[in-house]
Amino acid sequence: YISRLQLSKVGRRLPLPMIAQNRSASNLDKTEFTTPGEIVDYDDPPHLPVPEYPARPDEPLETRKQRLLYQSRKRGMLENDLLLSTFVAKFLRDFSADQTAQYDRLINGVSNDWDIFYWATETKPTPPEFDTEIMQLLKEHVKNAEKVQRIRQPDL
Repeated sequence: YISRLQLSKVGRRLPLPMIAQNRSASNLDKTEFTTPGEIVDYDDPPHLPVPEYPARPDEPLETRKQRLLYQSRKRGMLENDLLLSTFVAKFLRDFSADQTAQYDRLINGVSNDWDIFYWATETKPTPPEFDTEIMQLLKEHVKNAEKVQRIRQPDL
């Protein structure tokens, strides 16, 4: 049984971690916040079957757009949630049926969301089957030439 007095004395004797004295925003080494030069990304093993996304040929265009709006916001990966939700808020309303189908194939035909992220940020080359008009539009959106802050998803 350790009394409170003994416990507090023991606690005071423990060394505290050293806090860097001269770490302000102005003198931080900016390289520690940059993207590493090499991305460690392993190919998926061939023994993992990925189910095919079901085709919905009779889905009305407005229903498809509503579904894609929801799916763009709920990726399970914050980076893509922000990129795709802001992308659809800006462009999806004006997509034709063909463009909507391309976007559907892009976000639902790829089994790994990191692939979409790497392609959109041009970290990895986009495979020809996904290098569409919509992917080019997404890449331009990701470049953010307007310097819009994208720290939260747009309101519905």
